[in-house]
Amino acid sequence: MKITKTQRLILFALGQFYHQLNQPLIAKPIKVRTSKIAFITFVSHSTIVIKQQRALYKNLETLEDKELISYGGSMITFTPIGLAILDQINKEVNQFVKLQEFFRNSKQSKEIQTIIKD
Repeated sequence: MKITKTQRLILFALGQFYHQLNQPLIAKPIKVRTSKIAFITFVSHSTIVIKQQRALYKNLETLEDKELISYGGSMITFTPIGLAILDQINKEVNQFVKLQEFFRNSKQSKEIQTIIKD
């Protein structure tokens, strides 16, 4: 299924939002869900997602039309397809994060040749 970069970003943001909300509840048999309004309000305060609230709402509607998320009792939930795509996005992101951590934590050996350029 083809989804845009913005839709992938919104799906990832929703996944991270739920992960953060449910982190304190890992040992408990409950999961927290949120409404569209609460998610849109939270995300619109970030400096990373610079969409207007209406655009975020439309993106959530598009994700619902593509059956990646659903609204049950006005709460957002992931569908099995949405969870699969979210897992795929998380794997892609983790590759970049692991590379960043590798370069941050590795000590350069003397064998690497470099040139200082003016």
